Amino acid sequence: MKIDGRFWLTKKGESFLGSGRIELLERIQKTGSIHAAAKEMKMSYKAAWERINSMNALADEPIITRTIGGKGGGGTVLTPYAHELIATYNRFNELHRQFIDRFAEAGDDPEKLARILSRTFLTTSARNQLPSKISEIHLSGLQAILHLSIAGGETIRSSITAKSAQNMGLAVGSDIYAIIKSSDITITKEPPLPHANSNILEGKISSIENSQDSIEIGLALSENTTLIALLNTQNSNTFEVGDKAYALISINNIIIGS
Repeated sequence: MKIDGRFWLTKKGESFLGSGRIELLERIQKTGSIHAAAKEMKMSYKAAWERINSMNALADEPIITRTIGGKGGGGTVLTPYAHELIATYNRFNELHRQFIDRFAEAGDDPEKLARILSRTFLTTSARNQLPSKISEIHLSGLQAILHLSIAGGETIRSSITAKSAQNMGLAVGSDIYAIIKSSDITITKEPPLPHANSNILEGKISSIENSQDSIEIGLALSENTTLIALLNTQNSNTFEVGDKAYALISINNIIIGS
């Protein structure tokens, strides 16, 4: 079994925005034509126009405007209000997908789902919150080294105090979050040498975002797991989307949340 769910925004008790309607609006914006957008989506013009009318009837402002004449012979464009609706829907849909992905960890085990629900609303400023399962615990004096299995089959290690492990009731098989600040991750394209106090994770660069003094790198470890690292702009010309790269994370920089 698989936990899944569809996301809709409703208004006045009626369906307002869903993935199909958002796709229609985006294709209208791209093509400048309801007819062309409908053709791309393999639906009739009548069906597309009915969806537009349905959204317009519920919207606070018009979502399309018609242009007449000109070189292209006129067409249809989205209003600024429609662009706001698309951005709002996409953000809510992203959060909904993250919510469902956390549920998907449970598989067909309702008790595991109950445990996940109890920690779903963990809030921290750290960008990386990886659902994990403890596979090993090694105690050494005041220190506990946790081996954590994350999505995609990777294993990382975290060093916390033995007292913290005891107070949190951690044990092999416990479901937890590995929490990592983006500034505590180093990204390199050269395979690093193994180090006793570092985790080394291989992935592919999925996104790059530059600002005046920093660069944000997304490193996809698997289909469902991406690390976000914040680097100095000195490295901004080093990476390209699609490059194979490695993340280095100190075992002391992985916080455990449950």
